[in-house]
Amino acid sequence: MAKVPEPPGRRLINRMSTRTKWLLLTPVSLLLVGAGLCVTIDAGNAKNTGAPFQQWFLLGAYGLILFNAGLSLFGQAVRFRVQLDYRRFVRRELRKRDQKQPRRKQKTPPKKDEAL
Repeated sequence: MAKVPEPPGRRLINRMSTRTKWLLLTPVSLLLVGAGLCVTIDAGNAKNTGAPFQQWFLLGAYGLILFNAGLSLFGQAVRFRVQLDYRRFVRRELRKRDQKQPRRKQKTPPKKDEAL
């Protein structure tokens, strides 16, 4: 059976840091939410002005698709942000713990000359 090639952007996305993913997803998702709402409102306006059913129905469906896609991407952006905040919190707590507990000195084994 032939090996299925990997999608071209998969490696690029895997190499991105969590912060970069968050910075890219947040504005894109907010734009999609806004565009979805605008298209949905436009569909409602088309319905009220007496446009044909197919026109305002498809416009409304398209607007809802955009809106839901934006919400989904925004949820992913929130997930990445929570990961960033949690990692920062854990690092700070580990630093605090290390500062409170002095490091133990390791005992050095006696030299061969001193042991005799």
